[in-house]
Amino acid sequence: MYKLKFLSLAFFVSALFVFSQQKATPAEWTSKALLQKQEMAQNSLVKNVPFKNIGPSVMSGRVVDVAVNPEMPTEFYVGYASGGVWYTTNNGITFTSIFDNAETQNIGDIAVDWKNRTIWVGTGENNSSRSSYSGIGILKSNDNGNTWTHVGLTDSHHIGRILIHPNNPDEVVVGVTGHLYSPNDERGIYKTTDGGETWKQTLFVDAMSGIIDVQHAPDNFNVLFASSWTRDRKAWNFSGSGHNSAIYKSIDGGDTWEKVSTESSGFPAGEGVGRIGLAMFSENIIYALLDSQFHRPSKSNAKHNSGLTKDDFKTMDVLEFMKLEDKKLNAYLKTNGFHEKYRASNIKQLVSSGSVKPIDLAHYLEDANAMLFDTPVIGAEVYKSGDGGKTWQKTHDDYIDGLYYSYGYYFGEIRVDPQDENGIYILGVPLLKSKDGGQSFTSISRENVHADHQALWVNPKMKGHLIDGNDGGLNMSYDDGESWVKLNAVAVGQFYAINIDYEKPYHIYGGLQDNGVWVGANNAKEDKSWHQSGQYPWQELMGGDGMQIQIDSRDANIVYTGYQFGNYYRINRKTEEFKYIQPKHTLGETPYRFNWQTPILLSPHNQDILYLGGNKLMRSMNRGDDFAAISDDLTNGGKKGNVAYGTLTSISESPFQFGLIYTGSDDGVVSVTKNGGGNWTTISKKLPKDLWVSRIVASQHKKERVYVTLNGYRWDDFKVYVYSSEDYGQTWKDIGVTIPASPVNVIREDPSNENVLYLGTDNGAYVSFDKGNSWEGFSNGLPNVAIHDIVIQPEAKDLILGTHGRSIYKTNIEALQILSPNTIEKTITFMDVKPIRYSERWGSSWSPWNEAFEPNITIQFYSTMSGQKHLKIQSESGAELYSITIKVEKGFNYVDYNLELTDKGKKALMKDEKDIQFRETGNKKYYLPKGTYKIEIDNENTMLKIK
Repeated sequence: MYKLKFLSLAFFVSALFVFSQQKATPAEWTSKALLQKQEMAQNSLVKNVPFKNIGPSVMSGRVVDVAVNPEMPTEFYVGYASGGVWYTTNNGITFTSIFDNAETQNIGDIAVDWKNRTIWVGTGENNSSRSSYSGIGILKSNDNGNTWTHVGLTDSHHIGRILIHPNNPDEVVVGVTGHLYSPNDERGIYKTTDGGETWKQTLFVDAMSGIIDVQHAPDNFNVLFASSWTRDRKAWNFSGSGHNSAIYKSIDGGDTWEKVSTESSGFPAGEGVGRIGLAMFSENIIYALLDSQFHRPSKSNAKHNSGLTKDDFKTMDVLEFMKLEDKKLNAYLKTNGFHEKYRASNIKQLVSSGSVKPIDLAHYLEDANAMLFDTPVIGAEVYKSGDGGKTWQKTHDDYIDGLYYSYGYYFGEIRVDPQDENGIYILGVPLLKSKDGGQSFTSISRENVHADHQALWVNPKMKGHLIDGNDGGLNMSYDDGESWVKLNAVAVGQFYAINIDYEKPYHIYGGLQDNGVWVGANNAKEDKSWHQSGQYPWQELMGGDGMQIQIDSRDANIVYTGYQFGNYYRINRKTEEFKYIQPKHTLGETPYRFNWQTPILLSPHNQDILYLGGNKLMRSMNRGDDFAAISDDLTNGGKKGNVAYGTLTSISESPFQFGLIYTGSDDGVVSVTKNGGGNWTTISKKLPKDLWVSRIVASQHKKERVYVTLNGYRWDDFKVYVYSSEDYGQTWKDIGVTIPASPVNVIREDPSNENVLYLGTDNGAYVSFDKGNSWEGFSNGLPNVAIHDIVIQPEAKDLILGTHGRSIYKTNIEALQILSPNTIEKTITFMDVKPIRYSERWGSSWSPWNEAFEPNITIQFYSTMSGQKHLKIQSESGAELYSITIKVEKGFNYVDYNLELTDKGKKALMKDEKDIQFRETGNKKYYLPKGTYKIEIDNENTMLKIK
């Protein structure tokens, strides 16, 4: 089990109204919330509800670290950004999760003392992306992950690196990156000499600058280098560089530190110094990979013979514009995909009249997605020191284009081959290697290797043996990257959104972080049998960062989905036609703002009507062919920054009335229209301010009812914000009071029982049986992982959870819909058992080397008390055929039964029914024949029919 050494078991109430700018949640609140969740799981009425992970696995998820046994490299651990820690002893053929019982799945770094088999895990990813979840400090295990002990640094949030002294396992140095969205003091270098019992902060830079990397000399742990990183993320802006990003050196094992990247050292200094990765070949030879956010020198303003570019229009005045040749202007318009209504003649009229400015022809092309790749910073640079950090020289003359683009903060890892001083590897969008000390580079990315590289292990004893971790999982090479094998054997997909259709069997659709949009049957096998045919049972619909999905209920071949910042398509899966449908502002109008996760919705009243949220709500009456704004700006107007902000994040239309629509924005605005956009009312003035509206849901059961969830993750505010309204949002009731603190991502109503609600947070899933007055936590088969989306398939009565780190989970909720804990009076209340068809195959197999096929039913019942009970299978006359003692928990219970009967039961049944014949089975068991039987617990019973 999970241990917290320093906290009392206090019940923690997490949801509070806050009416000013949100503050970061204190560490002690987070610790209490973890204990509350642990206690809640033990007493939950739904703790036995079984969840099954249904994959998919082939696309995997973001790897952040790999720890390999140097003496036996077929044994290693893999840390996934939000998918926990996995272990293999067979070179990655199979993996076992060793983190399912930990209180978080969010990983920053792993370190293993292979001599003593001690694992250290720094929780909280250090990549500083939009979904880099915070952790809870340092966890330690001495039994290969069977149990984990919390050993401190709770307020660290994000861990950069852990180093264990090779000769003293109790001496550990940790680089703490610190909070992502707020300042804090628990960052810098921390050191323990007693195995984590106590910690000393040996380097503190400032409250916005943490340590992203620490490395020690291969043969001398006393010599260490560390890199500090000044970064500050907000919902509207990310600053990934600053004056206090620097390199430090210690010669006493991390007890004291000296800054070595001074202005006179040759290493850059100043506001443009971003993330720095380090690699040490020896005490004297060190490489550093810098994300330089300094701007490149301006290019010449000379006209381009190849034609106009958007930069030309940024400085062009009206007179210059009017002198442009129509042919040249039309070529620019056509090449850059302007709407066909815009041609040289009418644009010149617009410019002449003053309704359009020349610069608008540049702004028309600049959306948030394009700006990721079109920012003129220097980017990646490699520096080398040959004198222990006293001086540094850049290793190359040219820019390393195409490695970082504008988002080098997401990478920052460099490795040096322990057997070759000049063999280095730098990680970015591609994976590059150099054999001349960084003077030149070649790509070793290949067709089966995903982009965006985060971790790399270089075998110190076998040249060419590499293990690479990237946004698409894990790859291994034995020829220095010339060829790779993919090791994606576990379901660690990072889903943003999921949805379902109504086919037989029904399919699940999902959009994933950097892994596109996929679809697969809900009952698809998640094993390796697909290797025989080469056809994985899930199909990729498109690439990019996969976003929301809407499926036409009349024809499941018609799917609406897309990638980041509102780049959506209408897809006809049958004809493979893709139609780009993002709404475009009118030339001269302020460009629309689209969220990274732009919301879309097909109207429940007419599947030709599609809603899409920018900063305004767009509506198409013809399946996305044309859009019109049906609102003004439904946000607070945005903020100046380099991240799209002031955007819609959630849309819901009431099934009771066409045009009764709710919207929520990333800056806390909730709005409603009752006439299809004719008039809008802001209904969030009494809610906490400035929070991300993670979900707005119009009730399926009552026209006036609406639910809203707010999310403070982007303030490092982990309180729970869940509200309901019975009057279209005029007044709100807080219904999240009893949920342990964790940002809330989604709420769903049960389609058949209005009292039942389902909720997903950054750390788990919950259900309420009384419209949110109280909540129960799910845990059986479900780790403490971020739940990003919840969907219910009403015909199958399946609850589906889209997680950001452990792919998709499914469970049947028919019992939860029918058996209300608040109205049950009997000690035992059974769910009806569905009839089962008898088979001659029971107990046999087609080969003596295969396991026998056994039937199985799940007996579901609700108990008002816990204790040992006897479950009996009886004939219609009451003869006992089978009996087992079961542990019954208060709440919902599930007992699997293989329809076996005892020898005594067989004789009793034959005595009752003289004509019954039992055949000998391959596994020597006897199974119930056709007939009707009773299942009984405490004199309460239900019927079992075998046809």
